[in-house]
Amino acid sequence: MSKFRPAAPVDTPLPQPADVAAVQTSLLDEPQEWSAFGRACSPVGQGEPDPLAGPWESHVVLEGMHCAACALTIEDALKAVPGVQQADVSAATRRARVVWDPARVLPSRWMAAVEHAGYRAMPAMDAFARAQRLRESRRALWRWLVAGFCMMQVMMYAWPAYVAQPGDLTAEMEHLLRWASWVITLPMVVFSCGPFFASALRDIRLRRVSMDLPVALGMAITFVVSSVGTFDMDGIFGKEVYYDSLTMFVFFLLTGRWLELRLRDRTAGALEAVMNRLPDSVERRSGDGSFVRVATRRLAVGDVVRVLAGEAFPADGRITVGHTHVDEALLTGESTPVARAEGSAVTAGSYNLQAPVEVLVESTGAQTRFAQIVALMESASLQKPRLAQLADRIARPFLWAVLVAAGLAAAWWWPTDPGHALMVAVAVLIVTCPCALSLATPVAMLTAAGTLARHGVLVRNLQALEALARVDTVVFDKTGTLTRDAMALRSVDTAPGISADEALSMAAALAGQSMHPVSRAVALAGAGGRGHWRVSDLSEEAGRGLVGTLVDARQDGAPARVFRLGSALHAGVAVSDAGATLQAVLSLVHDDGSVSEVARFELAEDLRAEAPGVVDALQRAGIAVQLLSGDRAAAVERVAAQAGIALAQGECTPQGKLATLTALQTSGHHVAMVGDGLNDGPVLAGAHASFAFGRAVPLAQAQADFVVLGDSLDLVPQTVMLARRTLRVVRQNLWWAAGYNALCVPLAVVGAMPAWLAGLGMALSSLLVVLNAARLSRNLPALAPSAAEAGSSAATASPAAVSDLSNATRPEPA
Repeated sequence: MSKFRPAAPVDTPLPQPADVAAVQTSLLDEPQEWSAFGRACSPVGQGEPDPLAGPWESHVVLEGMHCAACALTIEDALKAVPGVQQADVSAATRRARVVWDPARVLPSRWMAAVEHAGYRAMPAMDAFARAQRLRESRRALWRWLVAGFCMMQVMMYAWPAYVAQPGDLTAEMEHLLRWASWVITLPMVVFSCGPFFASALRDIRLRRVSMDLPVALGMAITFVVSSVGTFDMDGIFGKEVYYDSLTMFVFFLLTGRWLELRLRDRTAGALEAVMNRLPDSVERRSGDGSFVRVATRRLAVGDVVRVLAGEAFPADGRITVGHTHVDEALLTGESTPVARAEGSAVTAGSYNLQAPVEVLVESTGAQTRFAQIVALMESASLQKPRLAQLADRIARPFLWAVLVAAGLAAAWWWPTDPGHALMVAVAVLIVTCPCALSLATPVAMLTAAGTLARHGVLVRNLQALEALARVDTVVFDKTGTLTRDAMALRSVDTAPGISADEALSMAAALAGQSMHPVSRAVALAGAGGRGHWRVSDLSEEAGRGLVGTLVDARQDGAPARVFRLGSALHAGVAVSDAGATLQAVLSLVHDDGSVSEVARFELAEDLRAEAPGVVDALQRAGIAVQLLSGDRAAAVERVAAQAGIALAQGECTPQGKLATLTALQTSGHHVAMVGDGLNDGPVLAGAHASFAFGRAVPLAQAQADFVVLGDSLDLVPQTVMLARRTLRVVRQNLWWAAGYNALCVPLAVVGAMPAWLAGLGMALSSLLVVLNAARLSRNLPALAPSAAEAGSSAATASPAAVSDLSNATRPEPA
């Protein structure tokens, strides 16, 4: 594969690896490794695409970043590399998406740019990234333990000064206690505070500012002032030392950071859990029939693999040997195992629960449904909601304002007491760090997206959660949404002398050659008797019906006869006035060109059992519900009546649906569209928020903001309720962050807040934001019982009354 490796530009040579980590990074320059942590943006042709044919999209995990200012710094560093076309960095997930041109740059170069900026990038789908995250968590725990031990010891030495009366402590004893505190504090400053100082020095070297800079300045000032007071008790800073405040501040800060790290990994970890679902290796059948374990990314279409019980399927394929049960929770949100026998399709990422099976690989890499799901989740995790973008924009100016405010506070207090002046500056530096502000929105949004993903709803657009929370009208498509894709045969009406079974078997023989929903229903109903009919000269007129020749194989020398199956107009017979009933007609074409009716098949759409409850739940939440469909008006009205929808419109073209949606938006409504994604692309894209059922459309082509992977309509109102709850949590977080700063900054400036209390407030503010967002990681909101179930008389209200109730409780447009 080395022939695919592009030459590095002459003016910017690749960095030479100096350690094992650098060697691992340089190995990522080999094109066969790129698919392990990314995908080609535009694959070329069939078969194996040329790695250099177009840009690549890669995802990496970042180490060493803590805030929105860090995210902006990494984005700037990546965008400055020639050949990097786009870079998106999320401070909440500590991940980055990089779009780069392999003809101009290699992964080692843009990863080196991240390292030069003071951070580290690792492949997001690499086991090394998981091990590195665990090491980081262990180091954070050790720093916290050391800080806690030092704090307890220093407090023991500081306690006599708190309780002693004037004259109780001699100067020698006080000096000894200060020296003991200094010795105990020193390892905490070197080890526990090391990352803060390293980050601050990096910021100074690169002439920038991040949230670690004011914190490190506060630590350094406190330790230096206390050290000077220890070495020279009669000097300008000898009046008091602040080792107790420093150790308490560091302990509280590290406590908040460690808990925040644990909570963030747990609540926003759905993406990584999904990404690491595929096995690293699998048993592949070789030419001699034996099975050899190979890396999953080495699989190709046509390979036969053996998947053991407990392993995940590495690619989309079909079982050729064996039968088992499969956990497809990744695709449907339902954990109930599904039986899969020989010939059944299996999907990458689903788990084999019961017995070893052999699978013929049909799709690999980016072509699998698993890869589409991962791509959607990655894209959503790196998006920045509007409120988060605002926080990012004000992060750097706010930090500069913090430094200026601390300097002004120190200047104000300096003439009175220099030591106190510096400690006031320290309190201002610490208490005003906008950690909670930068976390308020993205942590809540990502936690909600992770919760939805676990239940079978993929968030394609993170901003849509905010839009969905403001929705006051939901518009449903009919076929494939309120009704299932399949239709059901209700009755068969035959001509005299023809049995229903015979007519159904002939119709099923023709219908089995078509994918139209009506044909599928007829073929399924007559599957048992169609085998003895031979079909030839079959043709299909889209949207009208089929024409074909049938021969009865049970009779020797049986004549070939031409039949038509489809609408009455296509069959050449009289149109029935059955109203809302959908009918398919089978007719016989005689030699003279005349036709005679053989049978009529009455079909009905299968309304989802949960549809009436879903409509009722939305209406009771103050959301108006409408139905738009391209089907016949009578059929649409029948489905609307069954579902409890008062406003319904049939015979709508895609343009007509879009016009209706635009009219609703123009009148001030916030509208969500729910469709199957097949022919609803324009209206799904035009709605404020939109849902598509993932089984009906390739995920990569879906225009919806939310893709429902399963088959439950209940997920629509549950997602709406979770979006409303998420927006409430975001607002609570923002109000808390703003209120905390508004209260504590004046206290710090007037000297009423010591450094340890400022550190405690800073840690608690960030922790509270994360804990508040963690509430969203619980199960989806349960649907309240319907009015009928609650015994309410509202169940018998007229459609007009329901509409009035919806209008009365509908929230005002934002």
